Amino acid sequence: MDIVFLQALRIDTTIGIYDWEREIRQSVVLDIEMGTDISKAAASDHIDDTLDYKAVAKRLIDFVGNSEFQLVETLAEEVCRLIREEFGVPWVRLTLNKKGAVSGAEGVGIIIERGNRS
Repeated sequence: MDIVFLQALRIDTTIGIYDWEREIRQSVVLDIEMGTDISKAAASDHIDDTLDYKAVAKRLIDFVGNSEFQLVETLAEEVCRLIREEFGVPWVRLTLNKKGAVSGAEGVGIIIERGNRS
């Protein structure tokens, strides 16, 4: 399995459990690894034969930017579900960083893997 990745995709969204968090937009930063087979694309040199990371990024910017989840866990699950279902990705590893959420920490968040990496 090959991996197509997006690194440090920053998206502003409504995320959090506190009332003040529901009234502002905060940045989340996504690092995403997506399992795929690039051999067909490598042979054809054509975008239609690969996992289009720009299309994935645009879809995530729209989805996450318009979401209003309370927990990073829920947002992470939904991002992985979307990638797997809409882009036919069998395996995804997501790091979701909610920068600035804890005073004194550069970031906090969650790392999840979904699907089969084979």
